[in-house]
Amino acid sequence: MNNPELLGQYMIDAGNEFGPGTAYGNALIKCGETQKRIGTADRELIQTSAINFLAPLRNFIDGDYKTITKERKLLQNKRLDLDAAKTRLKKAKAAEARAAQLNTSQPEENNIMVNVSYMLNLLHVKWLKVWAEEVTKSEQEVRITQSEFDRQAEITRLLLEGINSTHAHHLRCLTDFVEAQMTYYAQCYQYMVDLQKQLGSFPSAFRSNNNQSSSTTVPSVSASSVLASASASLPSVSNSVVTSGFSELKASSGSRKARVLYDYDAANSSELSLLADEVITVYSVPGMDSDWLMGERGNQKGKVPITYLELLN
Repeated sequence: MNNPELLGQYMIDAGNEFGPGTAYGNALIKCGETQKRIGTADRELIQTSAINFLAPLRNFIDGDYKTITKERKLLQNKRLDLDAAKTRLKKAKAAEARAAQLNTSQPEENNIMVNVSYMLNLLHVKWLKVWAEEVTKSEQEVRITQSEFDRQAEITRLLLEGINSTHAHHLRCLTDFVEAQMTYYAQCYQYMVDLQKQLGSFPSAFRSNNNQSSSTTVPSVSASSVLASASASLPSVSNSVVTSGFSELKASSGSRKARVLYDYDAANSSELSLLADEVITVYSVPGMDSDWLMGERGNQKGKVPITYLELLN
Protein backbone atom coordinates (compact mmCIF):
# COMPACT_ATOMS: atom_id res chain seq x y z
CA MET A 1 0.00 0.00 0.00
CA ASN A 2 1.14 3.54 -0.70
CA ASN A 3 0.56 6.39 1.74
CA PRO A 4 -2.88 7.55 0.48
CA GLU A 5 -4.18 3.96 0.46
CA LEU A 6 -2.84 3.38 3.97
CA LEU A 7 -4.44 6.60 5.21
CA GLY A 8 -7.72 5.62 3.57
CA GLN A 9 -7.71 2.22 5.25
CA TYR A 10 -7.10 3.82 8.66
CA MET A 11 -10.01 6.22 8.06
CA ILE A 12 -12.34 3.39 7.05
CA ASP A 13 -11.39 1.33 10.10
CA ALA A 14 -11.96 4.34 12.38
CA GLY A 15 -15.28 5.07 10.70
CA ASN A 16 -16.46 1.50 11.28
CA GLU A 17 -15.49 1.81 14.94
CA PHE A 18 -17.50 5.03 15.34
CA GLY A 19 -20.36 3.36 13.48
CA PRO A 20 -21.38 3.74 9.80
CA GLY A 21 -24.78 4.96 10.97
CA THR A 22 -23.30 8.02 12.69
CA ALA A 23 -22.56 11.19 10.76
CA TYR A 24 -18.90 11.29 11.78
CA GLY A 25 -18.32 7.58 11.17
CA ASN A 26 -19.99 7.77 7.76
CA ALA A 27 -17.89 10.84 6.87
CA LEU A 28 -14.69 9.03 7.87
CA ILE A 29 -15.60 6.07 5.67
CA LYS A 30 -16.32 8.29 2.68
CA CYS A 31 -13.02 10.17 3.18
CA GLY A 32 -11.19 6.86 3.46
CA GLU A 33 -12.71 5.56 0.25
CA THR A 34 -11.67 8.75 -1.54
CA GLN A 35 -8.13 8.46 -0.19
CA LYS A 36 -7.92 4.89 -1.46
CA ARG A 37 -9.07 6.02 -4.91
CA ILE A 38 -6.37 8.70 -4.86
CA GLY A 39 -3.85 6.04 -3.87
CA THR A 40 -4.91 3.89 -6.83
CA ALA A 41 -4.51 6.86 -9.18
CA ASP A 42 -1.09 7.55 -7.66
CA ARG A 43 -0.04 3.95 -8.27
CA GLU A 44 -1.19 4.16 -11.89
CA LEU A 45 0.79 7.40 -12.38
CA ILE A 46 3.97 5.78 -11.04
CA GLN A 47 3.54 2.73 -13.26
CA THR A 48 2.82 4.84 -16.34
CA SER A 49 5.80 7.11 -15.66
CA ALA A 50 8.12 4.12 -15.16
CA ILE A 51 7.05 2.45 -18.40
CA ASN A 52 6.63 5.43 -20.72
CA PHE A 53 9.36 7.80 -19.46
CA LEU A 54 11.88 6.41 -16.98
CA ALA A 55 12.52 3.08 -18.74
CA PRO A 56 13.32 4.62 -22.18
CA LEU A 57 15.50 7.27 -20.55
CA ARG A 58 17.39 4.69 -18.49
CA ASN A 59 17.89 2.48 -21.56
CA PHE A 60 19.30 5.43 -23.49
CA ILE A 61 21.70 6.43 -20.70
CA ASP A 62 22.89 2.85 -20.10
CA GLY A 63 23.10 2.01 -23.82
CA ASP A 64 23.39 4.59 -26.57
CA TYR A 65 24.78 7.36 -24.40
CA LYS A 66 27.60 5.20 -23.08
CA THR A 67 28.43 4.11 -26.63
CA ILE A 68 28.53 7.69 -27.87
CA THR A 69 30.72 8.75 -24.94
CA LYS A 70 33.13 5.88 -25.66
CA GLU A 71 33.35 6.70 -29.39
CA ARG A 72 33.91 10.39 -28.71
CA LYS A 73 36.77 9.54 -26.37
CA LEU A 74 38.30 7.32 -29.08
CA LEU A 75 37.97 10.21 -31.53
CA GLN A 76 39.87 12.50 -29.17
CA ASN A 77 42.64 9.91 -28.84
CA LYS A 78 42.85 9.53 -32.64
CA ARG A 79 43.09 13.31 -32.92
CA LEU A 80 45.99 13.38 -30.46
CA ASP A 81 47.77 10.60 -32.40
CA LEU A 82 47.31 12.53 -35.64
CA ASP A 83 48.65 15.74 -34.13
CA ALA A 84 51.71 13.89 -32.77
CA ALA A 85 52.42 12.31 -36.19
CA LYS A 86 52.15 15.69 -37.92
CA THR A 87 54.56 17.20 -35.38
CA ARG A 88 57.14 14.46 -35.96
CA LEU A 89 56.84 14.92 -39.74
CA LYS A 90 57.33 18.65 -39.40
CA LYS A 91 60.48 18.16 -37.31
CA ALA A 92 61.86 15.56 -39.74
CA LYS A 93 61.38 17.85 -42.74
CA ALA A 94 63.04 20.75 -40.91
CA ALA A 95 66.04 18.57 -40.03
CA GLU A 96 66.25 17.32 -43.61
CA ALA A 97 66.26 20.88 -44.93
CA ARG A 98 69.07 21.89 -42.59
CA ALA A 99 71.13 18.86 -43.60
CA ALA A 100 70.66 19.63 -47.28
CA GLN A 101 72.18 23.10 -46.85
CA LEU A 102 75.55 21.72 -45.71
CA ASN A 103 78.54 22.03 -48.11
CA THR A 104 79.51 18.53 -49.29
CA SER A 105 82.22 19.52 -51.92
CA GLN A 106 85.77 18.16 -51.35
CA PRO A 107 88.29 20.90 -50.31
CA GLU A 108 91.33 21.70 -52.51
CA GLU A 109 93.71 22.48 -49.71
CA ASN A 110 95.26 19.60 -47.84
CA ASN A 111 95.51 20.39 -44.21
CA ILE A 112 94.16 18.95 -41.04
CA MET A 113 91.34 21.47 -40.47
CA VAL A 114 90.09 21.06 -44.00
CA ASN A 115 90.08 17.28 -43.64
CA VAL A 116 88.14 17.53 -40.41
CA SER A 117 85.59 19.77 -42.08
CA TYR A 118 85.29 17.31 -44.95
CA MET A 119 84.67 14.42 -42.54
CA LEU A 120 81.96 16.43 -40.81
CA ASN A 121 80.33 17.05 -44.16
CA LEU A 122 80.34 13.32 -44.87
CA LEU A 123 78.62 12.72 -41.53
CA HIS A 124 76.02 15.33 -42.41
CA VAL A 125 75.36 13.53 -45.68
CA LYS A 126 74.66 10.35 -43.76
CA TRP A 127 72.41 12.28 -41.42
CA LEU A 128 70.64 13.64 -44.47
CA LYS A 129 69.86 10.13 -45.59
CA VAL A 130 68.68 9.24 -42.08
CA TRP A 131 66.35 12.26 -41.93
CA ALA A 132 65.06 11.43 -45.41
CA GLU A 133 64.10 8.00 -44.17
CA GLU A 134 62.58 9.58 -41.07
CA VAL A 135 60.53 11.93 -43.27
CA THR A 136 59.26 8.98 -45.33
CA LYS A 137 58.35 7.07 -42.17
CA SER A 138 56.62 10.11 -40.65
CA GLU A 139 54.61 10.71 -43.81
CA GLN A 140 53.40 7.11 -43.78
CA GLU A 141 52.48 7.42 -40.11
CA VAL A 142 50.55 10.62 -40.81
CA ARG A 143 48.59 8.88 -43.59
CA ILE A 144 47.70 5.97 -41.30
CA THR A 145 46.66 8.15 -38.35
CA GLN A 146 44.72 10.46 -40.67
CA SER A 147 42.80 7.48 -42.06
CA GLU A 148 42.03 6.17 -38.57
CA PHE A 149 40.93 9.63 -37.43
CA ASP A 150 38.64 10.07 -40.46
CA ARG A 151 37.06 6.65 -39.86
CA GLN A 152 36.45 7.37 -36.17
CA ALA A 153 35.09 10.84 -37.01
CA GLU A 154 32.56 9.26 -39.39
CA ILE A 155 31.45 6.73 -36.75
CA THR A 156 31.01 9.49 -34.17
CA ARG A 157 29.16 11.68 -36.66
CA LEU A 158 26.64 8.92 -37.45
CA LEU A 159 26.06 8.28 -33.74
CA LEU A 160 25.52 11.98 -33.04
CA GLU A 161 23.09 12.25 -35.95
CA GLY A 162 21.10 9.40 -34.40
CA ILE A 163 20.65 11.50 -31.25
CA ASN A 164 18.23 13.77 -33.12
CA SER A 165 15.75 10.92 -33.58
CA THR A 166 16.41 9.82 -29.99
CA HIS A 167 15.62 13.33 -28.76
CA ALA A 168 12.35 13.29 -30.70
CA HIS A 169 11.41 9.96 -29.12
CA HIS A 170 12.22 11.15 -25.60
CA LEU A 171 10.28 14.37 -26.23
CA ARG A 172 7.21 12.26 -26.97
CA CYS A 173 7.88 10.25 -23.81
CA LEU A 174 8.14 13.48 -21.82
CA THR A 175 4.86 14.68 -23.32
CA ASP A 176 3.18 11.41 -22.31
CA PHE A 177 4.57 11.84 -18.79
CA VAL A 178 3.15 15.36 -18.51
CA GLU A 179 -0.24 14.19 -19.82
CA ALA A 180 -0.24 11.35 -17.28
CA GLN A 181 0.39 13.90 -14.52
CA MET A 182 -2.44 16.08 -15.81
CA THR A 183 -4.78 13.08 -15.79
CA TYR A 184 -3.69 12.17 -12.27
CA TYR A 185 -4.29 15.65 -10.84
CA ALA A 186 -7.61 15.94 -12.70
CA GLN A 187 -8.73 12.63 -11.18
CA CYS A 188 -7.67 13.72 -7.70
CA TYR A 189 -9.50 17.03 -8.13
CA GLN A 190 -12.69 15.25 -9.23
CA TYR A 191 -12.43 12.81 -6.34
CA MET A 192 -12.19 15.70 -3.87
CA VAL A 193 -15.09 17.57 -5.50
CA ASP A 194 -17.26 14.46 -5.18
CA LEU A 195 -16.16 14.03 -1.57
CA GLN A 196 -16.99 17.65 -0.82
CA LYS A 197 -20.50 17.12 -2.20
CA GLN A 198 -20.93 13.99 -0.09
CA LEU A 199 -19.77 15.76 3.06
CA GLY A 200 -22.13 18.61 2.21
CA SER A 201 -25.02 16.19 2.60
CA PHE A 202 -24.36 15.86 6.33
CA PRO A 203 -26.33 17.95 8.85
CA SER A 204 -25.43 21.63 8.77
CA ALA A 205 -25.36 21.68 12.57
CA PHE A 206 -22.67 18.99 12.55
CA ARG A 207 -20.51 20.89 10.04
CA SER A 208 -20.95 24.31 11.67
CA ASN A 209 -20.02 22.85 15.04
CA ASN A 210 -16.70 21.75 13.55
CA ASN A 211 -16.11 25.12 11.88
CA GLN A 212 -16.79 27.08 15.09
CA SER A 213 -14.44 25.00 17.22
CA SER A 214 -11.83 27.27 18.75
CA SER A 215 -9.35 24.45 19.33
CA THR A 216 -7.05 23.32 16.52
CA THR A 217 -7.29 19.71 17.67
CA VAL A 218 -10.29 17.49 17.01
CA PRO A 219 -12.22 17.05 20.27
CA SER A 220 -12.82 13.52 21.40
CA VAL A 221 -16.42 12.34 21.38
CA SER A 222 -17.46 10.27 24.34
CA ALA A 223 -20.20 7.68 24.22
CA SER A 224 -22.25 9.62 26.79
CA SER A 225 -22.19 12.83 24.72
CA VAL A 226 -23.28 10.93 21.60
CA LEU A 227 -26.16 9.34 23.50
CA ALA A 228 -27.14 12.69 25.03
CA SER A 229 -27.15 14.33 21.61
CA ALA A 230 -29.17 11.51 20.13
CA SER A 231 -31.70 11.63 22.99
CA ALA A 232 -32.01 15.41 22.64
CA SER A 233 -32.72 15.15 18.90
CA LEU A 234 -34.98 12.11 19.18
CA PRO A 235 -36.62 12.17 22.62
CA SER A 236 -39.16 9.48 21.83
CA VAL A 237 -36.99 7.13 19.78
CA SER A 238 -33.77 5.45 20.89
CA ASN A 239 -30.77 5.01 18.60
CA SER A 240 -31.33 1.27 18.33
CA VAL A 241 -34.96 1.76 17.43
CA VAL A 242 -34.08 4.27 14.70
CA THR A 243 -31.46 1.98 13.23
CA SER A 244 -33.78 -1.01 13.29
CA GLY A 245 -36.56 1.10 11.76
CA PHE A 246 -34.46 2.01 8.73
CA SER A 247 -33.25 -1.59 8.42
CA GLU A 248 -36.82 -2.89 8.41
CA LEU A 249 -37.81 -0.29 5.82
CA LYS A 250 -34.93 -1.27 3.54
CA ALA A 251 -35.78 -4.95 3.93
CA SER A 252 -39.45 -4.39 3.05
CA SER A 253 -41.00 -3.14 -0.17
CA GLY A 254 -43.34 -0.67 1.53
CA SER A 255 -43.06 3.02 2.34
CA ARG A 256 -43.24 5.12 5.54
CA LYS A 257 -43.63 8.69 6.59
CA ALA A 258 -40.56 10.48 7.88
CA ARG A 259 -39.96 13.87 9.48
CA VAL A 260 -37.01 15.95 8.16
CA LEU A 261 -34.58 16.91 10.94
CA TYR A 262 -32.44 19.46 9.05
CA ASP A 263 -32.48 21.50 5.87
CA TYR A 264 -30.74 19.76 2.96
CA ASP A 265 -29.77 21.17 -0.46
CA ALA A 266 -29.69 18.59 -3.26
CA ALA A 267 -26.23 18.14 -4.79
CA ASN A 268 -27.62 17.04 -8.19
CA SER A 269 -30.90 16.30 -10.02
CA SER A 270 -31.12 12.77 -8.59
CA GLU A 271 -31.49 14.11 -5.02
CA LEU A 272 -34.39 15.85 -3.28
CA SER A 273 -33.98 19.08 -1.33
CA LEU A 274 -35.44 19.05 2.17
CA LEU A 275 -36.79 21.56 4.69
CA ALA A 276 -36.58 20.99 8.43
CA ASP A 277 -39.74 19.65 10.12
CA GLU A 278 -41.54 18.79 6.89
CA VAL A 279 -42.99 15.27 6.47
CA ILE A 280 -42.20 13.21 3.36
CA THR A 281 -42.74 9.65 2.18
CA VAL A 282 -39.64 7.45 2.00
CA TYR A 283 -39.01 3.96 0.64
CA SER A 284 -36.09 1.81 -0.41
CA VAL A 285 -34.98 0.98 -3.97
CA PRO A 286 -32.97 -2.19 -4.76
CA GLY A 287 -29.28 -1.45 -5.27
CA MET A 288 -29.37 1.92 -3.48
CA ASP A 289 -26.58 2.88 -1.10
CA SER A 290 -27.27 1.95 2.52
CA ASP A 291 -27.06 5.61 3.61
CA TRP A 292 -29.84 6.80 1.27
CA LEU A 293 -33.59 6.34 0.68
CA MET A 294 -35.96 7.52 -2.04
CA GLY A 295 -38.11 10.42 -0.85
CA GLU A 296 -41.39 11.79 -2.27
CA ARG A 297 -43.06 15.12 -1.66
CA GLY A 298 -46.07 15.60 -3.88
CA ASN A 299 -44.88 15.23 -7.48
CA GLN A 300 -41.23 15.61 -6.50
CA LYS A 301 -39.01 12.68 -5.65
CA GLY A 302 -35.30 11.94 -5.28
CA LYS A 303 -32.65 10.45 -3.03
CA VAL A 304 -32.45 11.69 0.56
CA PRO A 305 -29.84 10.88 3.27
CA ILE A 306 -31.19 8.85 6.16
CA THR A 307 -29.19 10.91 8.67
CA TYR A 308 -31.59 13.80 8.00
CA LEU A 309 -34.73 11.74 8.70
CA GLU A 310 -36.78 10.52 11.63
CA LEU A 311 -39.21 7.72 10.82
CA LEU A 312 -42.76 8.25 12.07
CA ASN A 313 -45.02 5.53 13.43
